[in-house]
Amino acid sequence: MKGSVVAYQSGRLYPKLRRLEADGLLVSEQRVVDGRARRVYRATDAGEQALEEDRRALAELAREVLRW
Repeated sequence: MKGSVVAYQSGRLYPKLRRLEADGLLVSEQRVVDGRARRVYRATDAGEQALEEDRRALAELAREVLRW
């Protein structure tokens, strides 16, 4: 899936981003890009750690499923 694009409705995406930010997994800042205000998100250390834990859990699940 590396480099793949997933379609996601903005009405569903932004509440999720706000929740991740409230949980301390993301931080955001507003920037001006091409003359337009944009909110840019990045993962915190806790967010990076949570992502790595989820990657491991998903890899383990994939191994279990593929064993069948």
